[in-house]
Amino acid sequence: MNNNPVISIVLNAHIPFIRHPEQAECLEERSFFEAISDTYIPLLEMFDRLDRDHVPFRMGISISPTLCHMLNDSHLMKRYLTFTDKQIEFGANELKRLPGDDALSRGVKQFYDCMVEKRVLFTERYEGSLLKVFDYYQKKGRLELLLTAATHAFLPFYAAYPEAIQAEIEVAIGAYRSQFGKNPQGFWLPEMGWKAELDSWLRSYNFAYTMVDTHGLVFSQPRAEKGSFYPAKTPAGVFVVGRDFYAKEDIEALSSCSEYRDNKKDLGFELPPDLIKPFLGTQGGRGCTGYKCRTRGGAVYNFDEARQKAQDQARVFLKNRKTRLGEAQVLMDKPPFCLCAFDADNFGRRWYEGPQFLETIFREGAQDFQFMTPAEYLYKQDPSSFQTLMPEFSSWGINGYGETWADASNDWIYRHTTRALERMIEISDRFPDNSGLKERTLNQAAREILLSMASDWPGMLYKQENSAYARLQIESCLRNFTTIYEALGSNYISTEWLTSLEKRHNIFPNINYRVFRRKK
Repeated sequence: MNNNPVISIVLNAHIPFIRHPEQAECLEERSFFEAISDTYIPLLEMFDRLDRDHVPFRMGISISPTLCHMLNDSHLMKRYLTFTDKQIEFGANELKRLPGDDALSRGVKQFYDCMVEKRVLFTERYEGSLLKVFDYYQKKGRLELLLTAATHAFLPFYAAYPEAIQAEIEVAIGAYRSQFGKNPQGFWLPEMGWKAELDSWLRSYNFAYTMVDTHGLVFSQPRAEKGSFYPAKTPAGVFVVGRDFYAKEDIEALSSCSEYRDNKKDLGFELPPDLIKPFLGTQGGRGCTGYKCRTRGGAVYNFDEARQKAQDQARVFLKNRKTRLGEAQVLMDKPPFCLCAFDADNFGRRWYEGPQFLETIFREGAQDFQFMTPAEYLYKQDPSSFQTLMPEFSSWGINGYGETWADASNDWIYRHTTRALERMIEISDRFPDNSGLKERTLNQAAREILLSMASDWPGMLYKQENSAYARLQIESCLRNFTTIYEALGSNYISTEWLTSLEKRHNIFPNINYRVFRRKK
């Protein structure tokens, strides 16, 4: 191992479970489809180019169990192709309508070509299975795929219910093994939510390490002597890596450039309604077409200028890291470590030029830095060099603690989910050996509880983003669970209703409701 500073890039790829086969079209599914086109496929294209050119890239990605299930769902994949076909058709119609020689026409043509290329990549090169490609790069040693909680629940708020933590982790491990055929080494804390009670749980499931936000490590007990520049370990023996605060600040500042694509200025909100109605189908109204042809500064988007800007800013980012990590290296006897941990959507769906930024970092940073996955870095260190400490309660939410998932907009959720949890634990203990219809019913009850615990719903309520849908999802899952609970009490369940619910909420097909049983 050389003495160059180490940069570890880790992305969290997660989408809440959104699946509505009972509806001809579902607007909420579009965020999933956009993530495939703007984030996941561009990341895989980046891996392909780097691998082809023998660029030694390494990074970590947490792909949540809900996202894994959705990417494997044939119903959702068919809808994704329908969505893409509509985008291509819309672009073809626009190219006929526009004059063809102005900046907007050229922009539409480039977006049209990109969408055609992505459809071909998805169906032919990747054969409709993006997860197989991620796994391919993991087996080549380029990626490390981390595990996260089954439905991305904010775990600190459920620390008083060990059975809930147990269920979130055990169901996730089962899904990971089924998909990737191995056990994960690292655990991505949903929303980077850490609480001391999680230490023993991570150790008991044999996770080697986890990650916390900067202040979780800096304000630890005792104080982290090397700050976030070097990993530590908990009293239970779990390695902890702290996110680099200044790397996060740099990327947030650099990604706000006025020359980048404005994701809110879609042609679907600019053109007359009759021109976009065929794309929106039965939903009507306004909506995103995928053709975002304006910059944040209001000019017509220019692909080449935006790409060049992303490359230039990647060089600025590397220069800043070299300066900062160089200053730390003078004071350390080990190569300093920089964890760049972000939501994957920040590199694609929210920041369209993000994959180009990442690619430039890998291509031009190898001379001054080592790129490693967290596990690779940890295993190259002397275990005795890690300080033992307990990180502070923390998250990457607003103001760094739990405010995003518990304020006046969403705190009502927890009295209902915790009551349902208590009932789920009760019926798991009361019916330990059931089979047939009753076992199916209990398994579906477990799915509904897990889905209601997702951190996405209170997050959406807090940010007032599609809050009506978030509330509907929580209430629907809790209503379904209550119906099952009461049916078990009366010893009658409608097979037709249960079958219908199993088809709609078909996540975790191999779930075993006994994960909610109390440990003896």
